[in-house]
Formats: sequence, structure tokens, C-alpha cells
Amino acid sequence: MTTPPYAPIADHGLIGDLQTTALVSTDGTVDWFCCPRFDSPSVFASLLDRKRGGFCRIRPAGFTGTGKQLYFPDTAVLITRFMTEDGTGEVIDFMPPLPDEGPTERHRIVRLVRCVRGRITFELDVAPRFDYGRRAHRTHLTDDGVIFACGQFGLVLHAVREPGDARLVSGQITDTGDLRATIGLEEGQTRGIVLESGVDGPPRAVAAAEAQELFERTVRFWHEWLARGNYRGRWREAVDRSAITLKLLTYAPTGAIVAAPTAGLPEQLGGERNWDYRYTWIRDASFAVGSLLRLGFTDEAAAFGGWLGERFVEGEPLRVMYAVDGSADLTEHVLDHWEGHRGSSPVRVGNDAAGQLQLDIYGELLDSVHAAHLHGVRIGHRGWHAVVELLDWLAENWNQPEEGIWETRAGRADFTYGRVMSWVAFDRAIRIAESEGKPAPVARWRSQRDRIYGQVWDQGWDHRTGAFVQRYGSQVLDASLLRMAQVGFVAPRDPVWLDALAAMESLVSDSLVRRYDTDAAPDGLRGSEGSFSLCTFNYVTALALSGRAREARLVFEKMLTYGNHVGLYAEEIAVTGEQLGNFPQAFTHLALIDAAVTLDEQLTRDG
Repeated sequence: MTTPPYAPIADHGLIGDLQTTALVSTDGTVDWFCCPRFDSPSVFASLLDRKRGGFCRIRPAGFTGTGKQLYFPDTAVLITRFMTEDGTGEVIDFMPPLPDEGPTERHRIVRLVRCVRGRITFELDVAPRFDYGRRAHRTHLTDDGVIFACGQFGLVLHAVREPGDARLVSGQITDTGDLRATIGLEEGQTRGIVLESGVDGPPRAVAAAEAQELFERTVRFWHEWLARGNYRGRWREAVDRSAITLKLLTYAPTGAIVAAPTAGLPEQLGGERNWDYRYTWIRDASFAVGSLLRLGFTDEAAAFGGWLGERFVEGEPLRVMYAVDGSADLTEHVLDHWEGHRGSSPVRVGNDAAGQLQLDIYGELLDSVHAAHLHGVRIGHRGWHAVVELLDWLAENWNQPEEGIWETRAGRADFTYGRVMSWVAFDRAIRIAESEGKPAPVARWRSQRDRIYGQVWDQGWDHRTGAFVQRYGSQVLDASLLRMAQVGFVAPRDPVWLDALAAMESLVSDSLVRRYDTDAAPDGLRGSEGSFSLCTFNYVTALALSGRAREARLVFEKMLTYGNHVGLYAEEIAVTGEQLGNFPQAFTHLALIDAAVTLDEQLTRDG
């Protein structure tokens, strides 16, 4: 059994069941799958170590290239097509959604193989590596499938077969306990496998008709969910794909939304900026909820609000991030037995940024609460009590150094963005209190809001650069501040803001936007990074709001060319155009939605 090479980060599609996800590369390899949750140890992770990570690969026998991938329209069902001299085959990958179930260890990856022309023989390799490759497994082959046992956890492979089929043709177990098999198909035939976790029983034969029913139910779920949205603008395909991606990153039992489904993918190949993003950042999730609300998806806002309310502890601040179940122990450690994606080490799991102070999260949270309020999702008594208590804490603590939105590891500073978003927190709470008649110390909030406003203008604005700066006392520009007009801190066509926006163009190269200059503002880490896709889409929004909609449209259209073959984006883009960082990234997709909606509105208004 040959181990797969490292597929580029962008050469993947995403499937999921609303509790966990898997990545499938264009050569038919599942090279990332954690179970039973997003942040659980991996079962397949050859994306991070091709020899020790584990994988499940289906491809035509003797085929060494890559296939062509697409999503079944308006769904999270992924199709990888292979064209050979003898025939054309498809691998259809999906995970039946679990929208209404509580946390479960039972998850299924359905991998159907179909011959659509001629005849074709598929090779199947299944090589699980449990617990990040740290635990061995035992394997037992039966007529109907395979058991991969690893203590109390394991994986069962059910064969999709018809009566009279031989058991997994040429199926054999290797010395390392892996499965090698072939599946020969004639035109019109469908077979395949179902990989199932969390079951004790033996493998069973799954009829092709049963597998087809799972496929149809999955398609129906996604079609019905997407139909609840109301976006009908110019970029519907890209927006719908981003909405589906945000939904795939939602942990249905709690409503928490993870920042990305992966860990350890590098922001610079060979570099050390390799983080675990399989958790729920208050910031990222709040942004995502706001973006989904703009498309008409209100249930997700209500679910996230319920989860967030349970994180409130009276007298204490919010943490930056949590696990999807709300637990807070995200201690960071290194998987030093893995080499990392294309040699990019260390591979980290857990995230020590959870213990940082990042003041902007209160603004993003209250902005999403206010957006939900405007869409008819009203905050309840307990929720409002939590808001009042959190703002009491913020009133005492907003004027102190912090680590900031970019989670720097070079010490705390007075970040302008953190102050701006603290202003947003008080402003949105005042609006809700006054419109709903909620009991609140509005006079105190207004006083704090106005103090922050004056301080940002006094200390966050630099007359030498003619722009708002990253931190007080510096001249470093920061793309996080592109959101200042979007959140209402400045008028989008104020001449002062237009000057600031022009100054920030020093961070722009061929429409792509860097977060900040890492040489001018060391962040405590070695190496560099690519442009930040969130910031590029925020730049589109800022341009559109400032009256430069036609220019914004060109930037947006250019940015769409950097999406992968199925419309997915990682965190960053290298100078070569290669996608870098964890994939796909909620930050990027929610910013795409905001940019598309805002740009649509401005272009329509301008005629």
C-alpha cells in the first residue's frame, strides 16, 4: 500500500454531518477526519503526516493523477470524477446530517462508487490511525466488511453490495492492519462502503438502494435548509456555498460554530504558525451568526445565543474560545511524532490563546445580538441579565492592554481595534435597551461609549500617517480597522475615513490584503504569512460603503478566482496564489457573504 502524497490544502472538498467533518482530496483520499467531534482525536490525518496520519483512498486501479471535483448542486455532497481509457467513474462522498441529535459517537462517511461509462475497477485502501496515530488497532475482515478495533473506539466498514457479489473483491489485510481491496464495476453499477463509528455490531451488507436512500435524504436536507435563505443577488453560487460551509462548521447539539475543522495547517509552508482552529471563538462565531442573519437564517442565531448564554459566569469575563460543548480546557500541546503538512512543524492541538485577553469579542458578540434583535430573535430575561453583567465587567476593564484580535504572542498592547469594538459593545447594548425598554445602566454605558470614542480619535488616529493605527503610539497600519465604517464608528464617506482607507492601501497588493506588517509590528512568532482572506473581503465591504462600488466589484471578482475548485477558502493566500492555513475558514466565508451582500446593495443603489 502506497501512502498518498501531500495534496495541496486547496485540493479538497468538505463533507460533514453537523457534528464533525471530513476532507476529501481530488485523488479520492479522505485525509482528515476527527471523531466523534470536530476537536476529537483524528482517525484519518495524512494531511498532516502522510506516513503516520492514516487515510481512506478510493481511485481507479493504476490511476496516478487527480480527479475532477464538484458538489451535487446546492448540497454538501461531494463528487469526484475519474476519466480513464476504459471508462468514467465517480466517487460520491457525504455524511448523513444529524441536525436534531444530541452528541453521539455514531457517524457515517458514505463513499459510493459508480461507473457511468464503460467499465472501471476501483482500488480501495483504508488505513485508520486512531488517536492522532498514537494507538494501534486490530482488524477483522468479514464477508460484509471490516472491523477496525481500537479499545473502546473503532471503525466498522460496511460494504455496499448486492446479493451474489463476492466479498470485497481481492480484499486483504496488510501487516499493519489496513485494508486493500478492489471493486470492479460495469456501466450503471453502484457499490461502495459506509465507514461507521460508534457501533458495536459486526459489519453488514448495505444494499445499493439503501445507500441511494441515504444519498437522497442528505440531498433533501441541504436543499430544504438552503431554501430558507433569502439571498438572490449577483453572486448566489458563491454565497450559498459559503452559507453551507458555515452550516457544516456548526456543532448542532449546542449551536456552537468552529473557526475551521482542521488543526496544524501552516500559514507559511515550513513555518511555525500552525494552530488548532477546531474550537468556537466568540468573535468568529458572532461574525458567522451575523452573516447568516443577513441571508435570513435565524435558527442558527437562536441556537448560538442559547449556547453562549450557558457560558456566562457572573462576575467573570468571557473566554476568547471554548470547545463546542462549552468546556474551557484547551491546553495547547505538540504532536511531535508528526512531521506536519509538507514538513511544517510543530503540529499543535489545543490552543493557548484561550487564556488571552481580547477585548474586541464583546463588540462582536453584542453586534450579533443586536443583529438578531433586528431580525426578530429577541433576547430573553436571563440573556439580558448576562449582557448587563458582561458590560459591567467591560466598563471596568476596556481601558487596558490586551493581546488583540490577531492573538499576538509578543505581549499586551493598547490595540485600537479592541477599543473600537468595546465602543460597539456599549453602543449596541444601549440600542437594545432603549428599543425594548430593558432595565440597564444606560447612562453609565453611554458615558463609557463616549469616553472610548474620544480616546480612539485622540490616540488611535495618527496625523503623520493620516490613518487609524494598530496600537496607540505606533504608526503601524492594521487591516482589522477596515471594519470601522462597517460597524458605524466612522461615517463611510467621511473625508477623514477616506484618507484612512487610502493609507491602508499600503497593505494591499493586487487586491490581496495583509493583516499588518509583521516586520514593523513583531508578533512574537518567527516567519511570515500570506495575505489574509478575511481582510480582503472586508476591504471589498469598506470600498463599497465608501462610494467605490465599481472598484470594490473588481477586487471581489479577483478574490473569487482564489477560491478552490468547489468555492472553498482557507485562511490565507500566498504570493503564489496557493491557499494556506486551516481549511475551510469560517472567517473567510462569512466575510465573503458580507462583502457580496453589501456590494449588491451598493451596486443596485448606484444603478
